[in-house]
Amino acid sequence: MTGFTVDPWDPGYAAALAVENIAELGATSAELVLDIELQPDAWQPVTPAPDAVPPGTLLVADGVRRVDARVWVEDPGAPMPVPGIAASYAAGIVRCGPEGADLAAIEVNRTLISASPHTPEVKTPHATYHPSKAADASFEELSLALQRQVTQLEVDLAVRHRTTSDDLLLVDGPLRGRTHLPRTVGYIKTHHTAYLPPPQSSVVAALAPGQRTPVFLMGTSWRRHAWYVRLPVRSSAPWAGVARCEASAELEPAQVVRLADAVTLALPPLAGVDYKDPRAPQNLVPIGGLEKLLRHHLGDARLLYRSLRTAALG
Repeated sequence: MTGFTVDPWDPGYAAALAVENIAELGATSAELVLDIELQPDAWQPVTPAPDAVPPGTLLVADGVRRVDARVWVEDPGAPMPVPGIAASYAAGIVRCGPEGADLAAIEVNRTLISASPHTPEVKTPHATYHPSKAADASFEELSLALQRQVTQLEVDLAVRHRTTSDDLLLVDGPLRGRTHLPRTVGYIKTHHTAYLPPPQSSVVAALAPGQRTPVFLMGTSWRRHAWYVRLPVRSSAPWAGVARCEASAELEPAQVVRLADAVTLALPPLAGVDYKDPRAPQNLVPIGGLEKLLRHHLGDARLLYRSLRTAALG
């Protein structure tokens, strides 16, 4: 087995770089098509149509990740060991319906990621880390490689647990990598880039709770439909309670408008409350609960770190 060593540096240091930030770097000059639903000069807050209905079942998918250790992989073809990460990740599905919410699935995986083709499988008494390859040895690429595994696990669980043709899948985070899934919406809680021009951006600030912007098409390194929605919130700040939603660029305008109305009706009852969650209301109650449960299922980080160090010595 190819050897590896564990770096003594705290694995959490610099690991908090948001994956959404990495994915959206350089996205300030996004391609925009603003006339999908309304002409740009006619933009105004949109209230869902009177005949709009929320989905009968809303599946909420989320994933969490944690770097358990930074490692160095011994590579015979390299002049020095190659940096990598040993990581744990988990994904889950919550099914929300008229009778409440229930947990549909949780799955936990471990991985050892590096740019070396000789990355080993590492077995410890507490977990097995399966090897995977990153495009290069930078921490950004290692982090993206890990996020791709999280995304794929979410997709696998969603495909496995969709039971009806009229359910709606909400994934926490950008829709990238999941645009092929039917009736699926990406849900972005925080905003790092002002995509809309000032006239349309002012419509976002004017939204009342339960309203959305018109649908638009945006392209950075990938294309998708998008709209902003405001959740119930007590703050009067211009973008308080605002989330961005994303849907496949392949949808016809009428399809994505119906989808946007359904999502706008479905989200307010699920909004987080500020006395329980500092990320409320955007951090929806099912997402907050699922995240907490998933992090618990990742296991004890200190125990896993010690077991990795012991395995490296063996």
